[in-house]
Amino acid sequence: MAGKKADKKNARPAVPKKAAAKSARKKATAVKDTAPAIKRPASRVFGKEARKYEEYIEPMLSTLEDKPFDNDEWIFEMKWDGYRAIAEWNKKQLKLYSRNGLSFVQKYPPVAEAITKLKHDCVLDGEIVVLNDEGRPRFQMLQEYDQDPRHPIHYYVFDLLFLNGKDIRELPLINRKELLQKMLSSYKGDIIRYSDHVAGSGKKFFHHVKKLDFEGMMAKKADSEYYSGVRTRDWLKIKHHNNQEAVIVGFSAPRRSRKYFGALILGEFKGRRLQYIGHTGTGFTHDKLKELWNLMQPLITTQSPFAEKVKVNSPVTWIRPEIVCEVKFTEQTNEGILRHPVFLGLREDKAAKEVTQNNDR
Repeated sequence: MAGKKADKKNARPAVPKKAAAKSARKKATAVKDTAPAIKRPASRVFGKEARKYEEYIEPMLSTLEDKPFDNDEWIFEMKWDGYRAIAEWNKKQLKLYSRNGLSFVQKYPPVAEAITKLKHDCVLDGEIVVLNDEGRPRFQMLQEYDQDPRHPIHYYVFDLLFLNGKDIRELPLINRKELLQKMLSSYKGDIIRYSDHVAGSGKKFFHHVKKLDFEGMMAKKADSEYYSGVRTRDWLKIKHHNNQEAVIVGFSAPRRSRKYFGALILGEFKGRRLQYIGHTGTGFTHDKLKELWNLMQPLITTQSPFAEKVKVNSPVTWIRPEIVCEVKFTEQTNEGILRHPVFLGLREDKAAKEVTQNNDR
């Protein structure tokens, strides 16, 4: 896809962009049963797929907002409990990747194959989710999809960045969504879904979100442009569930019959310094304990990553702060400690340095 080069006056990243290059900035208003293996359909887009693309588009990011609100100049969407994913499709090649360029083509082949059925060249922004028996997205089930693909997987698309080779990120959001809905109307499958919205009535919509027990709600200015790689207040997230990412910085020894480790020690960045936010010893299957143990062994170090001494229940084996996970919790103390955190899964799509207060998926 061809895009405009960024300049100082109108900072917008060239597309595709180098992964090592910094994002262009534009100022904005501030789950394991035995299951059949997935058979990947033959397709010209599935070749030798790199784990991480050298060139990719960074998604626009949102800012945390405390409460829902009503405003006729804003639209409101579901906040999906899955992986943020950008899809680039030009009828010859497909790229499907996370916010930091990790390929999803081999990880979620049904989604990749569905995108190849689209009739238009396009760049899409959306979220890959797996739905439970009640039709609600669950991140843990998405994590385990390669072992247990029995539940339906979907790609909920909420934005259109390029259409037939043309960069449309400067169009108002509401117009981009109209073009997106029209483009998807010719798609005959069920895996790709248009992420709809309501206009103006944020409080009523958030009540509906809570009744359905979804993760939360997105609020977006209807006339907002798309700023790749930028966190703005044109897009806001209002949470219903207390979920967040955390950096794994160590582990304690297992007790009784458990193998591998007891609890994970968690932190998040505050500036350049890591801050302790708690530990979790629940939410693990036997296989996940083993997987995490193997991931942590090469990272073991004698040095604590925290500047201050932290209170933990047993001796800790420290590791370099490179692995990111997601946890749910009941509340957060004034000191920033998570109460009753439960492990949900690994976040391969996020770098440790991105895990800060109010970090976004």
